[in-house]
Amino acid sequence: MGKDTGIAWTDHTFNAWWGCTKVSPACDFCYAEALSKQYGHDIWGSTASRRFFGDKHWNEPLRWDREAAAAGVKRRVFLNSMSDFLEGRSDLDVARARTIALIAQTPNLIWLMLTKRPQLARGLLPSEWFENVGGWPRNVWFGFTAENQERYDERLIHALDCPAQVIWVSAEPLLGPIRITHARSPQWIIVGGESGAHRRPFDQKWADDIRSQCFRTGTAFFMKQDSAYRSGERGTIPDSLWIREFPLL
Repeated sequence: MGKDTGIAWTDHTFNAWWGCTKVSPACDFCYAEALSKQYGHDIWGSTASRRFFGDKHWNEPLRWDREAAAAGVKRRVFLNSMSDFLEGRSDLDVARARTIALIAQTPNLIWLMLTKRPQLARGLLPSEWFENVGGWPRNVWFGFTAENQERYDERLIHALDCPAQVIWVSAEPLLGPIRITHARSPQWIIVGGESGAHRRPFDQKWADDIRSQCFRTGTAFFMKQDSAYRSGERGTIPDSLWIREFPLL
């Protein structure tokens, strides 16, 4: 985690804390939980403590912002890859507020906020982001995870309540087909099969159908990874599916 990352759709990762509580089937074999255990941290579940960090960690995005400004580019930062920024716990409020302040200090960074709890956005994010015209920071893209149609439908409604310039979806791990049924489609969808020893079946047709829908709706489509466990016929994902697009601003 940090400046260098293997996640293909971001430049950096930043975690205000580590640890979370599982809320849906996509969480069953959580990579972040497995990684935290490898480091010896017991930080998963509603009663477990969370892992916090010192000033050196918090100063890193300030350096990334300076580097981006010097290069004349915008850099993407995946916020809380090892947790959920909208987990509703009071012990996270200080770190959450510090992150909000950090976002304001780093205009050359695009913060990719991803959550499984978009229904908590209004209660946990600054009220002025919602109430003032232009109040939502342009450098915060609001995303939610959706592994199947049920999660997509229930979370999209809450995500669309956020006046972010970009609403995006992480359909990873993709565990079933998703139809973009709402009148307003997200600006960006990332698709990926599940990885790890307990990975569940991934059907290429699910990803191909999402890609076709993205062409029709003008949504940027990003194919992150296949899964070694394929449902139906085994084979290689065709080159036509490996499209890696970002929203046009």
